[in-house]
Amino acid sequence: MRVHQPHRPLRAGVALVMTGLVAFTGARAAQADGGRCTFPAEPIAERPWALQRVLLDQAWEHTRGAGVSVAVIDSGVDVTNPQLADAVAADRGADLTDADGGSTTDTVGHGTKVAGIIAARAHPDTGFVGLAPEATIVPIRQNNADGSSNVATLAAAIRHAVAEDVDVINVSQDTEAPPGEGSALEDAVREALDADIVVVASVGNEGADGERRHTYPAAYEGVLAVAASDRNNERAPFSQSGDFVGIAAPGVDMVSTVPGGGQCVDSGTSFAAPYVSGAAALLRAARPDWSAREVVAHLQQTAERAAPGPDPLTGWGVVDPVRALREAGGDPADAPVPDPPAPAPPAPEVPELSLGETHAERAERLGTFVILTGTVLAAALAGAALIHRDWRRRSR
Repeated sequence: MRVHQPHRPLRAGVALVMTGLVAFTGARAAQADGGRCTFPAEPIAERPWALQRVLLDQAWEHTRGAGVSVAVIDSGVDVTNPQLADAVAADRGADLTDADGGSTTDTVGHGTKVAGIIAARAHPDTGFVGLAPEATIVPIRQNNADGSSNVATLAAAIRHAVAEDVDVINVSQDTEAPPGEGSALEDAVREALDADIVVVASVGNEGADGERRHTYPAAYEGVLAVAASDRNNERAPFSQSGDFVGIAAPGVDMVSTVPGGGQCVDSGTSFAAPYVSGAAALLRAARPDWSAREVVAHLQQTAERAAPGPDPLTGWGVVDPVRALREAGGDPADAPVPDPPAPAPPAPEVPELSLGETHAERAERLGTFVILTGTVLAAALAGAALIHRDWRRRSR
């Protein structure tokens, strides 16, 4: 099981291969000043770019996510960070590792960053806040610095989230090796979908080589697979591509909470997935009557897209939480549909082509010229004759 590493800096994390699965060890990200991230970190005062692209006041006119719970299956969620102290329901969480601590112990910071993007509360020291700042995080520690993660524990984590009756599950982990048909992981995902839970998973950070590959659980049918986009709403170079990609979200230079307090900057599809989970939490709070499938379809239908339909790089487009909430008043759809083709532009008005005068028009013009010229000459000759006659009379 791979827990997505930050894309920058390259030495931010070290991968361990264990029983065919990959886990992170001591992932660290760069702070805003370009230095290493230590826990706790200094607060970042500015509003992050990924939140500047969203008019949060407009989104929060509808809801802030109250009453919705999001399971974060990750490395634990630290609650000593003041932005998460009131956001986490530790009594509903679980620790499936053999490490010291519990579900609110996060020695690497990955799960704390993921949770912050979803539901961090506002704080006067920073411009960073979660997309759904009144949602509740259910922390499920399934991976840690010792690489205790595997497909079995991920399946158990998903089942625990189902038992806790959460509304959204966020999985920022993946494996390229597809579990066998009817595996425990596939069965657990199916149980979550059957329980009407929105399951969001990151697609992975191995996309720089251009090879399209499926990753799991993102590639399971019904899971909303999230790619990472940059400031231009284009696929981040590291983001995995493939026909299973369902949507994209900001995943480059993402500010979020870290253990002990403060924020750091990180990159990866790990942080694009919770951006979508936060949007899903808002939509579930605004439309509790909608099914999980309808929520997913609506997020895809209202995404900001560059093409009429889906593509293997960003799916149906980059999630737009404000538009999703603004357009949530109608009847929901079970699946997104391509945009209608743009109407053809009106034909330009073409002036009549003039080919010059016809033969008859030219003959008429020349005839008129000859008549006028003859008349003038005749008048001139008659005048000259009169002048000559008068001159001869005076000369006698």
